[in-house]
Amino acid sequence: MSFLENIAAWNDALRTRTPREIVAWALAQAGGRAVVSTNFRPYEAAILHLLAQAQPSIPVLWVDHGFNRPATYRHAEALRTRLRLDLRAYLPRLSRAHYEAVYGPPPSLDDEPGLRRFSSLMKLEPFQRGMRELAPTVWFTALRRVQNPHRAALDIVGYDEQFGTLKVSPFFEATDADLDAYLSVHDLPNEWDYHDPAKADEKRECGLHAAWGRRSSAA
Repeated sequence: MSFLENIAAWNDALRTRTPREIVAWALAQAGGRAVVSTNFRPYEAAILHLLAQAQPSIPVLWVDHGFNRPATYRHAEALRTRLRLDLRAYLPRLSRAHYEAVYGPPPSLDDEPGLRRFSSLMKLEPFQRGMRELAPTVWFTALRRVQNPHRAALDIVGYDEQFGTLKVSPFFEATDADLDAYLSVHDLPNEWDYHDPAKADEKRECGLHAAWGRRSSAA
């Protein structure tokens, strides 16, 4: 059986499993080398709680591009403290002040070249650096089918060629209502005052999970 056939079989087998069961399966594949990425957007508390329960020592990769709103920083700190996260913050090589002095404010939705430049400099480069340093065999994400059309075409398990890692999304089939229920059961906070200037709109990809991002260079 080829590797791609393995992935298809794994997805078929995991389709009816709970997020907790998916995490347990993925950790068994990881050989102790798993990470979870986050941007502390709405509902991210669910996957962070789930992973912190399953493997308290798991590194949490966060790209702090410097343009988050104050509420997002407060939310990140609250979750870091409450869940005792091993938070690994990766910052761009340019500060916010440096970026704005050279390029101006983050680009608008109709400026695709500007958005890709912002993504490359402020988000993709630090994320790629973090993944190279942490070198995971399994990368947990909070991707969900309902988030946008691009993500609807993905699956619970995929393979990321850029980092040579299995990409696993335990809540891939979850709805907002499912996650509302999870947060309620576990008394977890949510945070709605979130904006990602690398995306400008929730239907657009910033490059972390899209093919153009793998080709991007922040040189």
